[in-house]
Amino acid sequence: MIIILKPNSGDNEIKKVTSSLEGYKVSFHISKGQHTTIIGLVGDISAIDREMIETNPYVERVMTVSEPFKKSNRKFHPENTVISVCQREIGGKHLAIIAGPCSVESEEQIYSIAQSVKQSGAMFLRGGAFKPRTSPYAFQGLEAEGIRLLKLAREKTGLPIVTEIMSPKFVGLFEADVDIIQIGARNMQNFDLLKEVGRTKKPILLKRGLANTIEEWLMSAEYIMAGGNPNVILCERGIRTFETYTRNTLDISAIPVIKKLSHLPVIVDPSHATGASWLVEPLAKAAVAAGADGVIIEVHNNPECALCDGPQSIKPEVFENIMKKLAVYAKAEGREL
Repeated sequence: MIIILKPNSGDNEIKKVTSSLEGYKVSFHISKGQHTTIIGLVGDISAIDREMIETNPYVERVMTVSEPFKKSNRKFHPENTVISVCQREIGGKHLAIIAGPCSVESEEQIYSIAQSVKQSGAMFLRGGAFKPRTSPYAFQGLEAEGIRLLKLAREKTGLPIVTEIMSPKFVGLFEADVDIIQIGARNMQNFDLLKEVGRTKKPILLKRGLANTIEEWLMSAEYIMAGGNPNVILCERGIRTFETYTRNTLDISAIPVIKKLSHLPVIVDPSHATGASWLVEPLAKAAVAAGADGVIIEVHNNPECALCDGPQSIKPEVFENIMKKLAVYAKAEGREL
């Protein structure tokens, strides 16, 4: 249920409305716009009389929300959410560009890539320390040592770091050392993990699952937000379809759909979506044109020898060229790099 207050209502009016509902088993989600304030009710609203609420002199109207996701719903929060990370914004006017290797391999590797992507205009450094792999024999990442190397790269370049968490037992480590915690596609419905990161205040990059619907994706975001963490960034990274030419099928339509349904920022991962480096540029352009708030791109200084996902990684000079082209697309959409 959503309560829309009359224009220019202040804190006193909000307090009077919420006080009248304190006896019910609901929590309040307050969203203040430039002129309008919305109070979202989350919980058991079955006993609440909508007409009774509308008699309140401070209430403009009351609406019900049919979708199961509440806190991530645009009806609860009409204005776009902008998430601040180390004095950088995701969801604002500037496109958020996240770049780096699939896996952290060495200090020299991660530092050289961090330097190059920063020179090209990247705002964040990505790198896998803990790697979920289909094969148990594949490279699983450097784990805690990978985090340490990411921190060194951050110290030298100033780029905030983005890396994937795989288990609730590592939440403390990630909360202390990582700027954006990534939940990978395979863990999108790891509800214990979602609950744990929901107890932090760290920004969470939530990737869409391999074969999940948009509603299921938003419900996973709801788990994080219901835990008290509003800082969720959605990431479309391709889904499984019957098509086998590419690694996955990038769902470009998900971007405007998310923008309609939710206030959360959404970025696109064209690298994992296709598994082919030559497709990264056209799909990054398409993502920006469709309204994405940023892209996350895999960059490696020697893709042929990469320990993970070499075929989809691009070289630093290719990334620099893509950034120049994305600037044109960003300008056309009223955004900046």
